[in-house]
Amino acid sequence: MFEMFHLNFMVQAFIISLITGLFLSYLGVHVVGRGIVFVDLALGQISSFGGAFAAFIGYGLTTIPLVFTLLGALLISMIDIRDKRLKLEAIIGIIYAFASAATVMLISKTPHGDSDIQEVLFGNILSVNMKQITITCIVFGALMLMHSIFQKKFFELTESFEIGETEKKGFNIWNFLFYISIGLSIVFAVKISGVIPVFSYLIIPSVCAIMLARSNKTVIIIAMLVSFLGSFIGLNVSFHFDFPAGSSIVAVLGIIFIFVSMVPLTKHFFPKKNKSFS
Repeated sequence: MFEMFHLNFMVQAFIISLITGLFLSYLGVHVVGRGIVFVDLALGQISSFGGAFAAFIGYGLTTIPLVFTLLGALLISMIDIRDKRLKLEAIIGIIYAFASAATVMLISKTPHGDSDIQEVLFGNILSVNMKQITITCIVFGALMLMHSIFQKKFFELTESFEIGETEKKGFNIWNFLFYISIGLSIVFAVKISGVIPVFSYLIIPSVCAIMLARSNKTVIIIAMLVSFLGSFIGLNVSFHFDFPAGSSIVAVLGIIFIFVSMVPLTKHFFPKKNKSFS
């Protein structure tokens, strides 16, 4: 099971999967709590759209996806739905569909369109280098530090979504910073891992954790543990059976979710939810 660590590229793939997976699984607790699971797919696809546009014009392969994603995060954070018949997820879904279509249109004009689309969806984590790992570690570390310092503010806002007490009162700095956090993390994660693995890291571990635990601290710990297992086992599956790494990680996370969902009595294993972090 540890043979893969004899190869440098597998070690680097495991490191980057841990960096991205652990932080995305933490963000996923907020995303699932707010009921905006499409936000990751939408921002991930906006980032890919920016990358496809940059490749199409031959300029700004790093800066344009970043600008596109941050603008997308700002747009989503400021959406004000006044009609009660509509939900935020519906609007985010429309944004995702548009960004997906635009991305495919631009990629179809590249010499290797089909392979490029595959890389957008599942990335190429086995080709990651130390420079990418270092940059991602710095960005994700800074975001994690911000969330650690202001964790109560972020969880208070998420919990207000959970109980339906959130009201639109103009610009909310904590809501904006939350979407910026997702936007920045997705820009760097999607470029390496692809849209589908990033979405899986964001949603599956947090859903499993919420099914198993009640307190916020325990949910975060379990979500990160599921993310770790998905990365470790998924890369092992890829290494031993010669499957694509991104797809293997997503498949293992899906299997973990199936096992968790088959345990009907897990809600009795933990105490009732305590919304205080003190």
